Amino acid sequence: MRYEPSAHRLCVVTDARLSRGRSHVEIARRAVGAGARLVQLRDKEADDAALLAVAREIRTITREAGALLIVNDRPAVAAAAGADGVHVGREDAAPGAARAIVGHGAILGVSAGSVEEAIAAERAGADYLGVGPVFEARGTKPDAALPVGLETVRAVRAATRVPILAIGGIDAGNVRAVLEAGADGVAVVSAVVAADRIEDAVAGLLQALERAR
Repeated sequence: MRYEPSAHRLCVVTDARLSRGRSHVEIARRAVGAGARLVQLRDKEADDAALLAVAREIRTITREAGALLIVNDRPAVAAAAGADGVHVGREDAAPGAARAIVGHGAILGVSAGSVEEAIAAERAGADYLGVGPVFEARGTKPDAALPVGLETVRAVRAATRVPILAIGGIDAGNVRAVLEAGADGVAVVSAVVAADRIEDAVAGLLQALERAR
């Protein structure tokens, strides 16, 4: 499957540190069960073998639900797990190198915190841009960059043609503003994985996205 903005407007990014003891697999299972159709597996600390085992479990879940699995940072793990694609950030593998590993049939997402980075990512063949952090992220990354704000989303939208997934401090309360700024969808971490009930958080975000269309 390919990334389609209309079908994959919500990306749930897993983070076991914020999940109240729930594993990556449990996060994915609950999120997909509640209607999320795009999951990004992110774990900066696990070694490749451990992450591959998790990715394969989640791939089974997403395949059965008709959802997509993107692996953060590790193109080799994404390819070995049969994931739908890989997402690379500023300090990860270069987009071209990641593409060479996962192949042209896979989805390539690239992080961008500025117009210049977004243009470079588009030229490198990104299928979508992860733009942010839009707002202040709530504890997801200790080394997170400063918020770029909605103005950067607007500027990136004006300068590029590929779909934009906005990320960073996004929840059901600010989804409309993000979409109105030009994002095609949102990627969320703490708003889902740290929620009391993942299912309720996903449902609330999907409803907010639908209302904002």
